[in-house]
Amino acid sequence: MSEGEFHLNFERGAPVDWAAARAQVRHAAEALEMEGAPAADKAAAILLERAAALSREEEPVPEAREYLEIVEFTMAQEVYGVPAAAVREVYPLREFTPLPGTPRFVLGIVNVRGQVLSLIDLKQFFGLPDRGLAELNRIVVLRSPRMEFGILADTILGVRRLPLCSLQDDPVTLTGIRKKYLLGVSKDGPIVLNAESILDDPELVVRMG
Repeated sequence: MSEGEFHLNFERGAPVDWAAARAQVRHAAEALEMEGAPAADKAAAILLERAAALSREEEPVPEAREYLEIVEFTMAQEVYGVPAAAVREVYPLREFTPLPGTPRFVLGIVNVRGQVLSLIDLKQFFGLPDRGLAELNRIVVLRSPRMEFGILADTILGVRRLPLCSLQDDPVTLTGIRKKYLLGVSKDGPIVLNAESILDDPELVVRMG
């Protein structure tokens, strides 16, 4: 490479060493400045602009905001949500078969597309006011690699995306049994439940032999 020449060589697909590239630019600019010629001054200015551009490219790009997609529903006039990744489907409650000798929060078993699942009423489990069953009740089928059952929802509001940064620690008003199963409370209201904790709780497992 002759005096005053400057090249940056990058291999296709190879990671760029921006620090080394900027050093090359700086050294080349210094060499050009020593020449003292107007053309060299102009070239040095161009190289300095390139160095600034390289510096900007190296600056880390802010990470995209992370979101949590939830299925939102109501229970006892409160808005709840569970991570959509843990929801297999939402199914209308048509009928169920009560199971004798089970806790009150176990409504019974339901047949969902040929699969028999236990049906859990979280209102009873959390000690929330219970207004009884309505025609619009829905079953939210939760699933994990180890467990699958349905929870009862009063109404389904839909699917929404929440920024993870909007989830706050549970307030003082959310005490007792619900706190154990809480991911957080969104700033605009939904109480987001930890589906994994619910599915892994042995109290909510109904053994059907």
